[in-house]
Amino acid sequence: MKIGFIGIGLMGGPLARNLIRAGKEVYIYGRNQQHINKVLSAGTTGKTVKNINDLAICDIIFTCLPLPQTVKSIMIENNGLLNQLKSGSIYIDTSTIDPSTAIEIEQYAIHHNVHYIACTLGLGPAQAETASEPLFVGGNKEIFTKIMPILNLIGSPVHYLGGVVQAYAFKIISNMIGMTNLAILAEGIHLAQKANIDIEQFLTLLAQTGGDSNQLSRRGPAIANNDFSNRFAVDLTLKDLTLGCNMAKDFNYPPIFSQKSRELYQKASEQGYGAEDCCAIYKVLE
Repeated sequence: MKIGFIGIGLMGGPLARNLIRAGKEVYIYGRNQQHINKVLSAGTTGKTVKNINDLAICDIIFTCLPLPQTVKSIMIENNGLLNQLKSGSIYIDTSTIDPSTAIEIEQYAIHHNVHYIACTLGLGPAQAETASEPLFVGGNKEIFTKIMPILNLIGSPVHYLGGVVQAYAFKIISNMIGMTNLAILAEGIHLAQKANIDIEQFLTLLAQTGGDSNQLSRRGPAIANNDFSNRFAVDLTLKDLTLGCNMAKDFNYPPIFSQKSRELYQKASEQGYGAEDCCAIYKVLE
């Protein structure tokens, strides 16, 4: 079985390395030589291709790309890769894209007799590197069952949500909740400081209350230590919140809190914090 991988950066790179570590024959396409070298260092079964269309020999294709339009431009537009893949091959996308784009890709894939699976990722690069990334999957149930051995190599636990729309919607909603929670946490830390509460004590005690959260444990200490090094960038957060707010509008539901949160991350990006970790939202609330 030949596996192709497009998008070997912060999240895609660890997934590709996990496949290579498992002895799978993996063909990677990338533009960043440092990323390419890092993936190839995982084992001898990794290979590179110079052209995306060279991946048409693969039985399974993975993508892990930053934007819905990036996915479309590579897979559909200008005689994209979906036009080149073998009949019956499987396309697994681990990107965060909107449901409407997913429907468009699914219809296009069906027309070309390619099985399309949405496989969204629940946490970050550290979990991806150790194959402990929660996976939220949508698509044809029979194909999902068929590729479970492959999915188990890149993440755990693996959850089946139904169609591709459900998989992408879940990921977007999860990010909306998590990043809005982070904005509230940053605001709370500012208030604690104004009340002259020791910041380390504040974070410790907050974990014993209803204010506890994943963001508290993951990013509270980073804020306290003024560590805004990128783990998940402000600009990526802004992208996901924009996708979420647009999705909510498509569903005829007003995303009041997420929209306000999106505005704050927009402000953080405009102030030059776009490449910093999303916890840099703390800076715009000062």
